[in-house]
Amino acid sequence: MEVPLSLSLQKHPFVQSQTHELKHWNSIIKHHTKLKDDLAILTTYTQMESLGILPDTATLPLVLKACGRLQAIEKGKKLHNSISSTNLASDIRVQTALVNFYSKCGMLQNALNVFDEMTERDVVSWNAMISGCVCCYEYQKALRLFSQMQKGNLKANSVTIVELLQVCGELLELRSGKEIHGYSLRHGLFNTNPHVDSSLIGFYLKFDPWIASLVFQTLASRNTISWNTMISGYINHGDFLKALKLFILMLNEGFKCDSITMLVVIQACAEFGDHGLGMQVHQLVIKFGYNNMHIVNSLVNMYNKYADLKSSYELFTSIPTKDVALWNSMLSCYVESGLINESIHLLNKMQLEGIKVNERTIVIILPLCANLSNGLINGKSLHAYAFKIGKERNKHIGNSLVNMYTLLNCVEDATKVFNKMKDIDVISCNVFISALANNKLKVQSCEIFTKMLELEIKPNSQTITSILSAFDGIDLLKFGKSIHGYVMKCGIEIDASLNTALTEMYINCEDESMGMRVFEEFPEKDLISWNSLLSTYIKNNQPYKTLLLFHHMVTRVKVKPNFVTIINILSLYTHLSNLPQGKFLHAYTLRRFSLLNYDLPLVNAFITMYSRCGSLEYAENLFNVLPKTNLISWNAMIAGYGMHGNGDEAMLTFSKMVKQGFTPNRVTFISALSACSHSGMIQKGLHLFYSMIQDFGITPELVHYNCLVDLLARGGLLNEAKNVIDTMPMAPDAATWRALIVGCRVYSDTHLAKTAFENLIELEPKNPGNYVLLSNIYAASGLWDEVKSLRLILENKGLKKPAGRSWIVIKSQLHFFAAGDKSHPQSETIYRKLTSLLTFVKEMGYVPDLRWVLHDEDDERKMVRISCHSEKLAIAFGLINVSGGSRILITKNLRICGDCHEFSKYVSKLSRRMIIIRDATRFHHFVDGLCSCKDYWKQFQFFWVKIFIPLIDMTRQFSIGSNNLGCICFSNPLAIQHPTIDMSSSQNSSASIGMQE
Repeated sequence: MEVPLSLSLQKHPFVQSQTHELKHWNSIIKHHTKLKDDLAILTTYTQMESLGILPDTATLPLVLKACGRLQAIEKGKKLHNSISSTNLASDIRVQTALVNFYSKCGMLQNALNVFDEMTERDVVSWNAMISGCVCCYEYQKALRLFSQMQKGNLKANSVTIVELLQVCGELLELRSGKEIHGYSLRHGLFNTNPHVDSSLIGFYLKFDPWIASLVFQTLASRNTISWNTMISGYINHGDFLKALKLFILMLNEGFKCDSITMLVVIQACAEFGDHGLGMQVHQLVIKFGYNNMHIVNSLVNMYNKYADLKSSYELFTSIPTKDVALWNSMLSCYVESGLINESIHLLNKMQLEGIKVNERTIVIILPLCANLSNGLINGKSLHAYAFKIGKERNKHIGNSLVNMYTLLNCVEDATKVFNKMKDIDVISCNVFISALANNKLKVQSCEIFTKMLELEIKPNSQTITSILSAFDGIDLLKFGKSIHGYVMKCGIEIDASLNTALTEMYINCEDESMGMRVFEEFPEKDLISWNSLLSTYIKNNQPYKTLLLFHHMVTRVKVKPNFVTIINILSLYTHLSNLPQGKFLHAYTLRRFSLLNYDLPLVNAFITMYSRCGSLEYAENLFNVLPKTNLISWNAMIAGYGMHGNGDEAMLTFSKMVKQGFTPNRVTFISALSACSHSGMIQKGLHLFYSMIQDFGITPELVHYNCLVDLLARGGLLNEAKNVIDTMPMAPDAATWRALIVGCRVYSDTHLAKTAFENLIELEPKNPGNYVLLSNIYAASGLWDEVKSLRLILENKGLKKPAGRSWIVIKSQLHFFAAGDKSHPQSETIYRKLTSLLTFVKEMGYVPDLRWVLHDEDDERKMVRISCHSEKLAIAFGLINVSGGSRILITKNLRICGDCHEFSKYVSKLSRRMIIIRDATRFHHFVDGLCSCKDYWKQFQFFWVKIFIPLIDMTRQFSIGSNNLGCICFSNPLAIQHPTIDMSSSQNSSASIGMQE
């Protein structure tokens, strides 16, 4: 840096006015040196220079040292040039000072040039040059200089030893370090100089804390520095208990700790996790009077580690003058605790008090943006501020910006930030690869990995773990194997996380045998590894293998499951509608974990399981006995009521939630809008959509618009639904058009259905379910030529219609049925029972509705087809095998057809049994001839809602205009692989909505 020449010389006690006498100027420089005021030293020299006075050999080194500390490169070089033709240039003290100056400024070659020109060198000169090499990370040069120094018969002193021990530590040269240790013993440097003693302890700590502790114990006289070094060493090795025990020993032996001791001990307390011990250390801080900002900062972070936000905040507010680091620490506490509003309030308060936001503040705040309704706007504001202060290309801010844009689904913006970043490192690449992989951008993530290798940035295990998460198809198996080979070749450590990633990659890429081999050969499998493997099998639609693996894990390997394991298996039972096994798992969990009600994520998972397995009353009971609920609990109940067609209860639960102080989020409104859609509550749904924006400040995402389209389409407002699609602020996705087509199916609008279909196949040309949707609409309208044309397209494209399947659980066994299927062992009994049922219900008034047979054939063949649909077979099987009075729960992978719906109503009345059918969109409870859906889904209902047009205009105002990606607002059971029956459905499971057999 350059020192301003305009600074005036302050009055000095020895000088009343300027004088040309050198001794007075020297005394001024020496005085400033004692005060450690480097800026004043250079200011004094500037005034001397203007008067033509040069410092002498005593003070010139002081000026050069000040230049080095202030990085005043130009000033130092100018000074060097000014003395080059004088005798000062050959003075050993001045030359040593020049070596030191150039080294401190990172100009090692200049330092070496000066050193080489020296005709006389002493140990101080050699130390300066060796230290310069260490400062510039030229460790091998430092060792060579030491060898040359010894050849000159100069003995190393304590400064030399300290520098050399640092070199050996950095190079991990244990043998060389031991030799220097021996040299210190022979020349009496050990146990006589505290800096040498501490450096030796620090050196051995890089290899083995036990050896370091032996050196520490042999010290004749320990001091605070050696105690601090030893305590810090244990902390760096993760042995926090030993660090704390050593601190207690230090106090017991009467040694006085300093502020550095307290900093490292506070860190040990935070990591060890003992709240009581941490409070005692805090009391010691107060007792010893160490109240500097660094210690306060550490205490704030320590209490945050204990989840004691109250103590963190009380400590923070007790400090009258806070620096930006302390504000950042408190902000970090709030952000890590998920307190969004408090974080924003504190940030505003920080700015009002005149504290300037720095790069650390931006890094802390950026992750918040993903949780804000206007997060993209706030994120871009922070981005603009970073640009304004010239930190946009800073890698820490860049990494945070990439992460923020990714969380907000703005991958293009994330890419722009990454491409502009300077000095990208492995962390930068890991963040971006993870972002791309999470967004299923496989090719782009592979390109960044290749770019890393080209830039010679060495990937680590986290890099490999991130990129492997994007591999999910057989087409990527070859590339996945090459990455595995790269890991082996480069000796990248395969830890538990990387082993799990490799296992998942092979299974996802359809090489299960290799995946299991990688898993089984890893010696350090832990519970996390097992949980990940279970999750992988679930995601790959292999329920039986998942259950066998779970059984093997618990009974053979004796790995005790935790809550994550339970949630994994529970999700499987939920998708299979396996209520009996879900209940068994609930009982097991109660026995295994007595405090079940205190683990909200697990209880919420059980609430969801019971809701989706048709036992809403069990879900209600669990919810009602919870001592404490969270937003996810309420969302689970609202979704449950909606799925069961109980829209009124869903709305009542929504109101109770708000009254209890919970703020609904985007997921809440997805569940609530879906509930309105399933129950035909169009006007309520529109009011809810309006309230989401107006009352809760949530900008609608694509998924919310999809719910709105579904709500209107199901209610017969097809033109209005199309108007929403045309005017919403983002491009529709496949789910949007599918929701519209389902409405067209109910209300036989073939023209609008064709328009929606044309848009749908542009987005999903290879999804056979989309073609079947339109085919069904044409078939229902008798347009058989169009049906044949669509079926021919399917055949030519090599696509296959997803088969309709129904299943029922009896005594924990899954029984599957397809239309006309006779593979079941009880097939003859089932068909006899079904024939009997058809006879009786026809006498009661049931008339088969042949319009649901979507084939161009005579009525007799249609009658045969419609009489053996999969849900009818499952009902017959259930009545045979489920004990009298018990409900019958059936699950279907497609939407129930209108005829089976009518048949189920009659059978429920005939048998006096409750029949529950869960299809691709909702539950149907059939009791005494009625269905819980009140036949809404197939009735023609038409409303003109006055609020609708202003609503669409209003949503435009609140939209941020981003192209948000959403997911469809309905859940569909996983396609199931049965040993003998193919249960796989379409590529997009949501395409089954609106499809019948």
